[in-house]
Amino acid sequence: MTHTRYAFVKANWHADIVDRALDGFLELIPASQVDVYDVPGAFEMPLVARDLALSHRYAAVAAAALVVDGGIYRHDFVAAAVVDGLMRVSLDTGVPILSVSLTPHHFQETDHHRAIFREHFVKKGREAAEAALMIGKTRMSLAA
Repeated sequence: MTHTRYAFVKANWHADIVDRALDGFLELIPASQVDVYDVPGAFEMPLVARDLALSHRYAAVAAAALVVDGGIYRHDFVAAAVVDGLMRVSLDTGVPILSVSLTPHHFQETDHHRAIFREHFVKKGREAAEAALMIGKTRMSLAA
């Protein structure tokens, strides 16, 4: 059975930036084929991605977050754990899990930086949609 539905998980931290990834994703995949799920932050994405993959309803799951240095925790540790978790979900379930989880080295809460990252997330969302469509075609050709 070929799925034509996609899941998009997005972290609520920095939603004004992260939500732009969904905008980019929807440029290539119609909104009528995308179910959107919000999670508190990046760390919760692998668990929800796993649940969505195990539902067998989606051709792919995209997960978007912006992980920045908050001064309290090591953002590089969080980012690595998230990306590793998303990859593990993909390999364990056989459902493509696409990461739009970015960890900039230098992010400042300025209008300039926010504008740059909002634009970048649109591009990354579009790239995730391209990857979802391409991996679907590739996997279908392997089954033929």
